[in-house]
Amino acid sequence: MDLVGAVKLFLLCSLLWLSAITSCQGLCKENSSEYPYPFIRRASSFSSSSPSASLSGSHNTYDYIIVGGGTAGCPLAATLSQNFSVLLLERGGAPFDNVNVSYLKNFHISLADTSPTSASQAFISTDGVFNSRARVLGGGTCINAGFYTRASTRYIEEAGWDAKLVNESYPWIERQIVQQPKLAPWQKALRDGLLEVGISPFNGFTFDHLYGTKVGGTIFDEFGKRHTAADLLAEGNPEKLSVLIYAKVQKIMFNTTAKRPKAVGVIFKDENGNQHQAFLAERRGSEIILSCGAIGSPQMLMLSGIGPKAELKKFNISVVLNNRFVGKGLSDNPLNTVFVPTDRPVEQSLIQTVGITKRGVYIEASSGFGQSSDSIRYDHGMMSAEIGQLSTIPPRQRTAQAIQDYAAGKQFLPHEAFMGGFILEKIASPFSKGHLKLINTNVDDNPSITFNYFSHPYDLQRCVEGIRMMEKIVRTQHFMNYTQCDDTTLDKLLNMSVKANINLVPKHTNDTKSMEQFCKDTVITIWHYHGGCHVGKVVDHKYKVLGVHRLRVIDGSTFRESPGTNPQATVMMMGRYMGLKILRERLGAAAGV
Repeated sequence: MDLVGAVKLFLLCSLLWLSAITSCQGLCKENSSEYPYPFIRRASSFSSSSPSASLSGSHNTYDYIIVGGGTAGCPLAATLSQNFSVLLLERGGAPFDNVNVSYLKNFHISLADTSPTSASQAFISTDGVFNSRARVLGGGTCINAGFYTRASTRYIEEAGWDAKLVNESYPWIERQIVQQPKLAPWQKALRDGLLEVGISPFNGFTFDHLYGTKVGGTIFDEFGKRHTAADLLAEGNPEKLSVLIYAKVQKIMFNTTAKRPKAVGVIFKDENGNQHQAFLAERRGSEIILSCGAIGSPQMLMLSGIGPKAELKKFNISVVLNNRFVGKGLSDNPLNTVFVPTDRPVEQSLIQTVGITKRGVYIEASSGFGQSSDSIRYDHGMMSAEIGQLSTIPPRQRTAQAIQDYAAGKQFLPHEAFMGGFILEKIASPFSKGHLKLINTNVDDNPSITFNYFSHPYDLQRCVEGIRMMEKIVRTQHFMNYTQCDDTTLDKLLNMSVKANINLVPKHTNDTKSMEQFCKDTVITIWHYHGGCHVGKVVDHKYKVLGVHRLRVIDGSTFRESPGTNPQATVMMMGRYMGLKILRERLGAAAGV
């Protein structure tokens, strides 16, 4: 080729390249994404649709609008998008570049982060217990301890679920984000201690919920990196799935002209405070699905006009449907811990080993989170090793200044005081029930939440059994060999734990010989909230909200008890399971999934 020909070819290629760039400018910019998946965008990028667009079949209407991109919402959205258009609205941000979410070593710091953009939103129940709820794409799987275990066969049967479809849905989760943990030394010591005190047989590594001692799965990989429900969105159909983050849904919109109200869309605000509306397509089967969790879903129903009539009228909320059961029957599995000191730093570990008893007392453990300067400055549930006196101050004297002074003082505590770990005991299926009430109409604010821990005597009785089990485990030869503790040190454990600043319950530090009082004084959360939208009272057995059209609730708010020793596996499974159920009911064999 001569020089002139080469120049012509270069110019032609340049023109073609420039043409391609020009024609792609709008499309390429629209399809680019700062997140791993192109269908995840900030809420401010949304262009509102309208009722007229809905009637004309505009692309800005959706077959499904899912409120809450959490543990259930992500697998549900990914599944439904295989055949239908889905809009998933998440009030928080994305977890992918958040180091506090992504790494096991930062677990406690994520929970302690109270900034407006934190993945966790702190609240204190009226019981005086510190709590957190997720505020991030992926939900509770982004801020939990990572333990993965299935529900029992009894639980599946009582829920009325199709066992075959359940057993197809769990592996779909497990293939993508779950693996066998590398057992930490603290977890091995607990395993051996559990077996030594008779919590047997040893069932090895298994996802199944079996009586005895076992090692469960984890969503942390071998490098300590967390994998979450948000990763399940990779299975979504990018042509049919839209995910908006920082999309704070204000309420559900209803058409109330017919005898039974019909959900038609949602109102939400973006990260800049601008308001948008998204509408359902006028096609049979289109639905709004709440997946906001045990706190968010009943709160959203009430803000939208579905709930106890008297409560709604207090806040001038137009009543769409009077249902006195919304927000009722709320439960949390109570947790009590004993801090076990060691004479040296220990490897960090979250829950890997569990002892499961037929009385519904579960024994677990964690270690190594009280050894950094970041750790001792915060209250973070079961990871709290701080010894302080704020908890002995009566509630009315807990001024902002008192809390600030206490927090400032903790930074001078010696790190060596917190070397070691925790033995935990959790009460499954608590008989104690609470409730949720609105305090205002601002969806950003937590509602008033009461769990009524240990209000039922059977729960208290089982807690005492669990404390006695923990004492025995700490005194086993295996555990003493590992911790190098002697009996003199062990005798101080209960007193040390009862003085720890882990909740705002007034302490009875001179009454630690009463196990019942110890249970009440040291109760904390393990974040296994459930209830508030029970089947048969708020939703039917297909999770459709009673009394209205085109609205479902699919999350842990529908549970009467928390499944397994950790609910995340079953909540994710439920999202996949109900997605498949809905597709098969709507399409039959044509669903193809």
